[in-house]
Amino acid sequence: MSLTLYAHPFSSYCQKVLMALWENETLFTYRHLEEPGAAEERAALWPIGRFPVLLDDGRVIVESSIIIEYLGLHHAGAARLLPSDPVEALDVRFIDRFFDNYVMAAMQKPVSEALRGESARTEAAIAEACAALEIAYAWLEERLSGQNWAAGEHFTMADCAAAPSLFYADWVHRIGPGFPILRAYRSRLLARPSFARAVEEARPYRAYFPLGAPDRD
Repeated sequence: MSLTLYAHPFSSYCQKVLMALWENETLFTYRHLEEPGAAEERAALWPIGRFPVLLDDGRVIVESSIIIEYLGLHHAGAARLLPSDPVEALDVRFIDRFFDNYVMAAMQKPVSEALRGESARTEAAIAEACAALEIAYAWLEERLSGQNWAAGEHFTMADCAAAPSLFYADWVHRIGPGFPILRAYRSRLLARPSFARAVEEARPYRAYFPLGAPDRD
């Protein structure tokens, strides 16, 4: 099989790529990073140390958004996750970056501090994350009004980014009742078969979440 994905099911960026693969029922070899030798193979392919990493007949592709676009170009399926219209595609890329940079990145800061074990810095990072996420939630509440998915009426790469971003962000700073549109959107994402599968495959690893995974979802 030409495609091999090095990934961990609890990683948000891995879930993002896994969703894209599952949306199109793309055949690939899944190298779970806790399998013997998988982490070493991944490190040899991409020494920066980040994942997911996609290997396609010797070609290494990294960064979740780039991987999804690469799949659309070289292993296209029925689900078009990036529109062919360049203006619409630009909007999808923008929302994709919004979720990665302003939702997931904000959530990740207190998680990183908690992993370092410094409680004072963790508390400060949680407060900072809550403030940043509240702004992001408010922007998304307005942005998502009147549409089913992140960039309009069609499921796209932006939704692949949104699903794990909102899933984990809600664990750090709950999406409150003041954001009914965003809460409903998160529920639609959880009901999407590709993300429901990602959530279930990640469930055994919830103890890895250093802030404590809530008993929901």
